[in-house]
Amino acid sequence: MADAVVSEPVLVWGGGAIGGTLAACWARAGVPVLMVDVEAEHVRVSAAEGLAVEGPVETFRQLVPAVTPDRVEGRFGRIVLAVKAQATETATRMLAPHLAEDGFVLSAQNGLNERAIAAIVGPERTMGCFVNFGADWLGPGRILYGNRGAVVVGEIDGSLRERTRAMFELLRVFEPEAVLTDDIWSYLWGKMGYGAMLFATALTNDSMTANFADPARAPALIGLAREVCALAAAERVSPRGFNGYDPAAFAPGAPEAEARACLARLADFNSRTAKTHTGIWRDLAVRRRRTEVDAQIGVMVAIAQAHGIAAPLIARLVSLIHDVEEGRRPMSVETFHALTAAS
Repeated sequence: MADAVVSEPVLVWGGGAIGGTLAACWARAGVPVLMVDVEAEHVRVSAAEGLAVEGPVETFRQLVPAVTPDRVEGRFGRIVLAVKAQATETATRMLAPHLAEDGFVLSAQNGLNERAIAAIVGPERTMGCFVNFGADWLGPGRILYGNRGAVVVGEIDGSLRERTRAMFELLRVFEPEAVLTDDIWSYLWGKMGYGAMLFATALTNDSMTANFADPARAPALIGLAREVCALAAAERVSPRGFNGYDPAAFAPGAPEAEARACLARLADFNSRTAKTHTGIWRDLAVRRRRTEVDAQIGVMVAIAQAHGIAAPLIARLVSLIHDVEEGRRPMSVETFHALTAAS
């Protein structure tokens, strides 16, 4: 991978589950990296003692140059944004002065955050990225790398450029099976369908696998994916599948048997990872903080309204996550089934 090593530092803005894993793997491969994170102790440990990546994929400790946002100096041609979706606009405005005129911001996040980034730095300076590997921030200087997953990169306008191919090669340093695409929105919308179901699993304390394997929960999970597929169609996007998730199984007219078979594949895929629960669940149950629900799922409610499309399950999911965040409902199977309970 020596050819992929570049001389100009990559600024990784957000050193949590996604950004920290990328930064540590790149730094270990000899790629110049500067990681930025708001957690001062995480920054200190990563730079002075090394960022420890743990889990079944691989275990190592790597010194990663890191600073807090107020200590960033200079301008960078490549900035990888890896903050939580709800922090996208704030982080993008903070990093904008450090983005080179001919540089770009790559969104290594969950959601449709490329829209928000492009609105601030411009579409020409925004690159799309889809990630589905499993990781969790465990504490200062510690990240669980639970399983490998799809990694895809592409320009938001569908073009293929020299910079896109260069970023593809850089991502291959981390994930050798990474994909270069001319249709990044198809992958991002694919993740939105899967992501809606993952948010639903966080309404309980059960693992992702237990949720996907429970026949009684299938109607809600299938219904959410179908609503997302309808929104994607309205946006003139054909979602693509990955890691067991097949959007075609939830398309209008698709047999329910295909949807249930897809849920079985997702149960199997998630049974083979050390990351048993979503980051959403972790925000609710462990870190006791607000989730990305508005920035990820709430965005789809707004898209549905703009198209005049009913998306009652998606809207209900947002409401239930807020109920859990604010202590009005417990994380339980009963709360999950409130998704499809009669109003």
